Amino acid sequence: MREVHSNRLTGLTTVKQILDTATQFEIVARDFYTALIPKVSKNLRYLAEELAEEEQGHVDLFQKLANDPTVIGLMEEKIARPVSDGRFTDGVQKPDLGDNPDDQTVLQFAVMRETDAMEQYSALAKMAPEGPLRTAFEFLANEEAEHKQELEKLYYEIVHSGGV
Repeated sequence: MREVHSNRLTGLTTVKQILDTATQFEIVARDFYTALIPKVSKNLRYLAEELAEEEQGHVDLFQKLANDPTVIGLMEEKIARPVSDGRFTDGVQKPDLGDNPDDQTVLQFAVMRETDAMEQYSALAKMAPEGPLRTAFEFLANEEAEHKQELEKLYYEIVHSGGV
């Protein structure tokens, strides 16, 4: 317990803690989007389905990394905790948007999640050692940036232009 407290004060974390948090973030996102599928309007149902699938792919990637011999050797290595870590860690909590969330609320939340993930994975890509870990974080940062861009476009079409 003292070591975890000390790591928080020094701004350090371990590769294992980063992977555990990122995996949990993606599991919560997958479950959240899956639960949204029957609740959202028909305009957004396909999006919730796609996002749930994408998040499952991210969970699979983190599980694969956790079993990669190169990454296993790095699990206890200490790295700097990204500035974005607080918002990202908060994303492990699943929000309740109610039984009938409107399109704007769903899209706002999704954009916020994708932004937090993009910032976290970008920061981690810069700090991770060369190899599969850095490659994975670079891939995820790019993928989250694409999701964010798609969501912002859809948000504009639905909220500001009166529909898709």
